[in-house]
Amino acid sequence: MLSRNTGYQSIEVSETVLSVSSHLVTTEDIALETDIQVPSQFSGHYQDKMEMYAPREQVAEYLSSHSSWFCRCAEPMKVQPLGDNGYALTIGKFGAFGHNVEPKIGLELLPPEDSIYRIYTIPIPDYEAPGYDVDYRASLQLVEELGTDNVNFSRKMTQVVWELDLTVYMNFPKFIHRLPHSLIQSTGDRLLNQIVRQVSRRLTLKVQKDFHKSFDIAFPQKCKQK
Repeated sequence: MLSRNTGYQSIEVSETVLSVSSHLVTTEDIALETDIQVPSQFSGHYQDKMEMYAPREQVAEYLSSHSSWFCRCAEPMKVQPLGDNGYALTIGKFGAFGHNVEPKIGLELLPPEDSIYRIYTIPIPDYEAPGYDVDYRASLQLVEELGTDNVNFSRKMTQVVWELDLTVYMNFPKFIHRLPHSLIQSTGDRLLNQIVRQVSRRLTLKVQKDFHKSFDIAFPQKCKQK
């Protein structure tokens, strides 16, 4: 289960917009008067795990050969390879308050160091994000244990345990800054959580299926149901 301490579709967050008047001067008000953009920040820490019914070494071999599976498993997201370890991903269209974006980020899947796989954001050549910036920092560890599948057959199982720290900076149009800051913040945080949950669940299931199929390993029914 994805936790927040903690596929692919447009999400429109609908909110009841209240008419608010105030004599308080805020940074948003200053931005409206001076045309200075004050980015709104949304962030979260997420963690989950992915079960692979194979020894740790076999899972490590698969993860390290990401060029053979990443683009395929990321579908229907649009993926463009960037060098040996990088990819440009177009996540999909998301929006709130009538403002829509189609996030595109560059990610680098680094070779393991001390048995830890790390993924960071990298620049996409000749691309400038329109009004947003993303800081993506993820780590994956492989933990081998003895698992029991749905046919009561015990075998080695490797847990891919991952954590993600994600921060998104958004430059909203002026009309959105006239809304209460608390409404903007809560809506943005909720939308970010929905995107992470949606993408991670779909990607996890596709990677699990692809791994087991690639090595001709039976994929337990209980994993499919999660």
